[in-house]
Amino acid sequence: MAVIVWWLLKQTINVQPWVAQGSIADVHGDVLSRPTAKLGLWVFLGVVTSLFALLISAYAMRMHLGDWSPMPKPGLLWLNTGVLIVTSVAMQWTRAAADRGQIDGVRSGLVAGGVLTFTFLAGQLMVWQQLNASGYFVAANPANDFFYLLTALHGLHLLGGLVAWGRTTAKVWRGVEVGKVRLSVELCAVYWHYLLLVWLVLFAVLLST
Repeated sequence: MAVIVWWLLKQTINVQPWVAQGSIADVHGDVLSRPTAKLGLWVFLGVVTSLFALLISAYAMRMHLGDWSPMPKPGLLWLNTGVLIVTSVAMQWTRAAADRGQIDGVRSGLVAGGVLTFTFLAGQLMVWQQLNASGYFVAANPANDFFYLLTALHGLHLLGGLVAWGRTTAKVWRGVEVGKVRLSVELCAVYWHYLLLVWLVLFAVLLST
């Protein structure tokens, strides 16, 4: 985390004033300048990475104690993983459409990304329902606690991303020019790619037990 913050601050400090002004002009109306927005996102992702790293470390240590009983992994988790992968692809396609100035592509991509994200979250809730119906409650076993905690935390971060997605989508539907949402679309795509990577790591950890 410290290394990430140091590197980002160094990149920002080394930017010449006229370069920074050019970056602000490139945003065409965005509230935050490009360096500031990207810096904020990467610092936030650094904090989130630290959080998940600590939880995974605790998971790895806790599983070796005698009261640990592995949970079954519903097949729906594989389908949900596929949905999240397609969601990331849709967000990248949206980013490419924004770079090309294609507002119709941006609009379609944002809608597809949002629908797929809600589908993933609904699928995760269905997994929880399946496990509860089978008697795998939250407090029944430490393995259960970690499963619900990790999946819930990941889902909450997706819900947070949907707030930014909703604001960007609303601007697009109001007829805002592509240049005014290009930065927002780019940051959304980066955030979704990151959460996909986090989920793949979590999924691999959960499958290993």
